[in-house]
This record gives sequence, structure tokens and C-alpha cells, in this order.
Amino acid sequence: MPSMTSTLPEAAAPEVRAAVAQLPAYVAGKSAQSALTAALASNESHFTPLPSVVDTIAAEGGRIHRYPSMGAVEAREAIAGHFGVSADEVAAGPGSSGVLQQIISAVCSHGDEVVYAWRSFEAYPILVEVAGAVSVPVPLLADEHHDLTAMAAAITERTRLVILCSPNNPTGVSISAEALEEFLQSVPPRVLVVLDEAYIEFQRGPGVDSLDFYRRYPNLCILRTFSKAYGLAGLRIGYAIARPEIAEGLRRTAVPFGVNRMAQAAAVASLAAEDEILERTEAVAQERTRVIGALRGLGWDVPDSQANFYWLRASDELRVQLLDALAQADILARGYAVDGVRITLADAATNDRVLAVLADRGRFLPGAGAAQ
Repeated sequence: MPSMTSTLPEAAAPEVRAAVAQLPAYVAGKSAQSALTAALASNESHFTPLPSVVDTIAAEGGRIHRYPSMGAVEAREAIAGHFGVSADEVAAGPGSSGVLQQIISAVCSHGDEVVYAWRSFEAYPILVEVAGAVSVPVPLLADEHHDLTAMAAAITERTRLVILCSPNNPTGVSISAEALEEFLQSVPPRVLVVLDEAYIEFQRGPGVDSLDFYRRYPNLCILRTFSKAYGLAGLRIGYAIARPEIAEGLRRTAVPFGVNRMAQAAAVASLAAEDEILERTEAVAQERTRVIGALRGLGWDVPDSQANFYWLRASDELRVQLLDALAQADILARGYAVDGVRITLADAATNDRVLAVLADRGRFLPGAGAAQ
């Protein structure tokens, strides 16, 4: 039989879209290489999963031959009951990043603009570009806060979405209630504002009652996750609270069965363990106060983080020095080109290992040379 390939005309090979080929890859924090490695690059919870949650996951393990709930119905109902909203106002997805992708797909068409602060969560520009929308990054203020005045001024007729990250990843600072109020009053009602609160459970002191704002501003959407404070990073489940018509749009743009059954069950069990979660986040907040206070005492300039990490603004030279010095102590942190280094909080002993590396600030001053 003659070969078919010899008679076919030459043709170009399939290619991905140019926009996709040019996307920066999302760089995940490095994972621990040994039991001695302090993995402080991904903002994971250092606590092991709650026993009640582990039991729930184990029970679901015997059912994984069946598809999960298509719309994560039980999880959505549990989230709705926890926050005093209806299940119709809740949409779930594979982590808050997955839900944000659903949001962008639901509200943005090709060429529409998405405004967000920068530096902020590095998935924002990637998800916007994948959707064919246009990023409008607005630089942070010198104190690491969102420049909400500039963000409001950046809104145009093409703007469909604004993303606010509070506490902001990677700087850790939060938006105040007064600043959020003023901003929302200046945003056109047709523009959806997403308040990304992935780290809100670690917030202490004056903050934002986002549910109160949500009830008063129909164009506000709350975005949260079970990956951080709840310790379900390996299961991937996040959620949004939005007006029913928006939430329905998010569910329509979701990947079918995108949240596995163990993640759904673990989310329900985690919400039921509220006291234990509060105890854990309180321990992190106390360590945060201690560590940041110690770093400031050593001469480091550290913003008032409200997350489970803290931020060191650094030039590229200093960033390399910091990461090298930490790596030599078997500590993994997250570096951001041009901007700085983010370090996740862990238990007291691990945090003390970081403080020991940073104790001699002089070794990192300009002209001191690379860490030895």
C-alpha cells in the first residue's frame, strides 16, 4: 500500500496562540528537598491537616470512582451558611486562582481591560492575557499599599474588572475600610471589583468587613480560598461570593467537575472546625508580630503584614544575596525580580532560623558583597 505521507502537501505544524507563547510562566515556590529544609516560599500552612478534615478526606477516598458534585453544591451551601448569604451567591473552583479565571472569562471579552495593583499576585497578568483581555497594572505606593486613587483614574470605558488584593501578596499590607469605601464610590457600577482575600483569616486589628461592603455595593465580588489558613493547598478549592447573576456566570465558565469530591468534603469539614482554625491563625499572627518586631530591631524595613508572610523590599543585588544566604541555611524563600523577597511564617524554631540569617544586616548592605 503506498505511503499517504508522500502525497500530502507540506503544511505548518499546529501552534499555540502567539499571546500564549509569550506568557510568562507562573513560578511556584520551591518545595522542600529534605526534612531539614524550611520551605517558606509558597505561603503554605506549616500546620498539618486537622484530624477531622483528614478523616473526612479518607472517607471520600472510597468514593473517588464517582464524579463529585457538578456545582459543589454541599460546599457552596456550607460557605453560604457560614457567611449568611445564599448558595446562589457562591461559586467554587480549583483554588482562588481557578475561580479568578472563571471571573475573567465570565466578564471580559477580547480587548477588555483589567486593572490591578503591581506588584501583586503574579497570576493576575497571566490569567488576563490567557483570556485575551488587557492588563492595566498600577504601581504600588512607596509604603507598599495599593494606589487606589491611581487605580480609579486608570478605569476607562474598556475596563470591565478591577482586582484588589488585601492582604496584598507579596507585600502583606491590607486596604483600610475608609480607603475601600472611597474607592468603591468612585468606580462605575458596570465595573466588577474583585476583592481577593486569600489571606484574610490572618488579618488582625482594624480591617475591612468585606461582607458589609458586599451588601452595599452590588458590583463587589469577594474571592477567598481554603489553601492558606485552612491548609487545603493540595486539594485546590476556592470560592467567590457575588450577586446571583455573576455567580451563575462563574459556574457556567467553570471546568466541569473541576473541584474534586475530597476537596469539597474537606471544605465543609474545615468550616465546621472554626475554633481550631482561629487558634492556628492566632498563633501565626503572634509569630508575625514577634518576627517583624525582631527584624525591625535589626534594622530591616518591614511593612505591617496582615498575612502569613512578610516582605523585604530589595534591589536585584540584595535579592540575590538574601536568597543565597537563606539557601545556604537550607531555607527556601520567594524572590521577585526588581522588587524583593517574600518569606512565609512558620513555627517559632523555623522563624528563628530565618532571623539568625538576617541578624547581621551589615553583610547585606551595598558594597558588602555576596553572602558567604
